[in-house]
Amino acid sequence: MFTGLVEEMGEVLAIENGEKSIKLKIKCKKVLEGAKLGDSIATNGTCLTATELGSNFFTADCMYETVKRTNLKRLKVSDKVNLEKSITLATPLGGHLVTGDVDCEGKVVSITPEGIAKIYEIEIERKYMKYIVEKGRVTLDGASLTVMKLGDTTFGVSLIPHTQEMITLGKRRVGDYINVETDLIGKYIERFMKFQDEPSEKKEGITMEFLLKNGF
Repeated sequence: MFTGLVEEMGEVLAIENGEKSIKLKIKCKKVLEGAKLGDSIATNGTCLTATELGSNFFTADCMYETVKRTNLKRLKVSDKVNLEKSITLATPLGGHLVTGDVDCEGKVVSITPEGIAKIYEIEIERKYMKYIVEKGRVTLDGASLTVMKLGDTTFGVSLIPHTQEMITLGKRRVGDYINVETDLIGKYIERFMKFQDEPSEKKEGITMEFLLKNGF
């Protein structure tokens, strides 16, 4: 579990392509403090297991599901990536609860200056838009951000100058792809609403009428 507060931007030192897999070697510093072999490190918002630790790097394997879902497959040597160590019960929760399980890639479709800030508009598959809520939280390349506006297949986030410098989104251009993790709570609510213990038998389950009747 993570908070979406990026600790540092690492640099891709090496990429080794395997059979439907990728091995990454990432240069970093802060996330190595207190790190142990087998620890989880969010890399562009993707939960990866550290398989080797050096004085200034870690390596991680990306299986096919990870390659297919995320922008890690688009990385090149010297690219920057957002990094965050997994949290403990003593970690301040300054962002929101982030699993590191990326839902999909999003595409940057516009970047608009607005005062001191820049508004980044992101396009994703429409089926994931139901989990995006105005003024809710979304994780972009591992960074916890506030949704400021919604479209049919797009949403926007606004970055102040400091944030632009601290995360990879501030370096993105129109047409670039980023990792998107939507809010965890919405997914569970949807699952509870639709699931039936015994599909062969018709059950009432939890309905909107039930929730309204019981004060929800």
